[in-house]
Parts: sequence; C-alpha cells; structure tokens
Amino acid sequence: MIHPPEKVADESKSWRRWAAMFAIVWLGGLVGSYLFVILIDPYGLFPFSIPVDRPVLDYSQRYMHAAVVTSQRFDSIVVGTSTSGLLDPRLLDDEFGGRFANLTMASATAWEQQAIINFFIRKVGPPKVLVVGLDRVWCEQDPNHNRSPRNLPEWMYDDNPWNDYLYMLNTKAVDLARRLVAYRLGYYRPPLRADGYQSFVPDESQYDLQKARQHIWGGDGNPVMPPENVPPALSLEERAALSFPTLPWLDTVLSKLPASSRKVLVFMPVHVAEQFRPGITGVGAECKDRIAGIARRRGASLIDWRIPSVLTREDSNYWDSLHFRLPVADRIVRDTARAVIHGHPSQDKTYELTVP
Repeated sequence: MIHPPEKVADESKSWRRWAAMFAIVWLGGLVGSYLFVILIDPYGLFPFSIPVDRPVLDYSQRYMHAAVVTSQRFDSIVVGTSTSGLLDPRLLDDEFGGRFANLTMASATAWEQQAIINFFIRKVGPPKVLVVGLDRVWCEQDPNHNRSPRNLPEWMYDDNPWNDYLYMLNTKAVDLARRLVAYRLGYYRPPLRADGYQSFVPDESQYDLQKARQHIWGGDGNPVMPPENVPPALSLEERAALSFPTLPWLDTVLSKLPASSRKVLVFMPVHVAEQFRPGITGVGAECKDRIAGIARRRGASLIDWRIPSVLTREDSNYWDSLHFRLPVADRIVRDTARAVIHGHPSQDKTYELTVP
C-alpha cells in the first residue's frame, strides 16, 4: 500500500519530534545525574559539594578510603594488606594517642600503600602516627609488580584534582550518592565503621581448629614444622645482588614526615608455614635488613613479629597461614605500642624490636 506524500511527511516530522524529545530527556537525565553525584560527592573529593558527614558507604576499600581521609576526622593511619586489616583503630587510639583510621586493603601492593599515605599527607597533613603493616609485598623482586589486579583508582589518589570530574558519571558513583542521601534520610545503614575498620574473619564462635589447620598446611592439615633455626637460603653475595624496587617508595614517604610524626613499621606475624615457603628465606632476610636501614635513616621504629615463635608456631592462633585471630590482633597492637613508646622487649620472644 502506497501512502500519500503528505502522510509520509507528517510521520517523518512526528518521528523527528519524538527523537528530539528523547534526546532532550536523555541528555537532561545524564546532566542531572552528573550534577547529583558532584553535589552529593560520596567520595568527599570536591570543595563545593554539600557539607555533610560522609560515612563508609560500601565495602570497596580502594574507593571508600578516599572518603575516610577527606572526612578530616583522623590524624593517624595504619596501612598494609589484609594481614594488618584486623588492627582496630579504637585500640590504636588508646595505645598511641591518635585518632586512627584503618586504611589497609586486601592484596594491597606496595605502590597502593604509598599512594594512600601520600593522599593522606596531601589532604590532611603528616599523620601524627603512621603504622605500616609490612609483609612480602614490600620484598617483591619483580619491578612490574606495582599495581594490584584489584585496581586502585589512580585518578582518585593522584596529584591532579581536575581529572576526578571525568570519573563521576558511572553507575557506581550514582549508586553511592543515592546511598548517601538514603543515609541522611535515615533509610540506609553504613556497612562499615567510619574509621574504615572491618572484621573480615568469621565470628570467634565459629572457629574450627581442624579447618584452620587445613587452610594453614593444606591437605589433611598435618603440620610439617620447620626447624628452630633455618639457615639463610642465599649467600651474602647473592643477598647483596638482590633488588627491591618497592623499597624506595617506603623511603620516600617516610622522608616526607617530620620528626614530630611517630613512624612505626611492623612486620606482621604470619604463620611459620608462610614464613618458610620455598625460595623466600634468604630474600626475606635481606629485605628485612634493608628496611631496617630505611627505618634508622628516617627515624622510624621497626618491630618484627614475622619470626618463628610460640605465637607463629601455634595453629590455634590463626584462621589460615596469613590471618591471625582477633585476640592476637589486639595483642599485637598493645605489645607494639609498649615496645615503640616504652622500649619494652618481648618476654616470650614473639617479636624483636629491631629498630627502637
């Protein structure tokens, strides 16, 4: 059937009007969403956003730590991987006297940790107390091991505030802005404490020693304990030839802190099954020595819990080879503070005060 030219022209005009209306509505919604996110500002990045309290709205540590820092509520921080994620800021407050935020991240690389510290220095100033939970990521030999596969949003933590605007129009940012509005209206409860702390391990009532041993040792959980004194796996010449491309980052961030900042480096007490994995003994020993040199040069204290001891040999202290239980975490905070502030040595040889 052939339509008259007049009817075809009318239909074309109708479609053009509909398309124009759709484009206007779509563009208006896009602009409205963008302005909504900028004004609500769930990450606390923009100077002209609505001045409201911004809680931790999501479990995404790499995104939400920015809001913890920009809240300006904290003057001290702990950074590290999940091995130091159970250090409770409230207990750190009591022992060290600061207002702590826990800015640790699961599988955080050394690069991510120094980026977080630098971000805090830029937004808040030098921390009153800086605690760095050290583990094997600081002893990486691979120079390309700089970024985490979990992707810290570099645009959020870099020196350029203007590129932040380019990343505000996405579903995650819109959803977080919506949650912040719901929180202010009393319809949303933040999943985490405002200081960034979360207990990611099961409740203590669920602890099962046999399951823990399977996670620690693998297989049926049958322990294969290393000897008391393990000789270095590398010669002195081999150790001297090692390169640790991440350690200059640690040296640089510590150099930015004044003498008034308390700088605490802590090797976390992973289980001996993790300490003596094949190929890491000599590398770890050399890495510890070089970090000790950095600590002395930058006026930092260095506490080493990553040693064979009654704590790290006891399976019942751990959920797996990396993660200790909450009572152990509290003990680490208290004993570390006493060692750093008062010079107390370990009575049961569970830590070494390498650099007072």
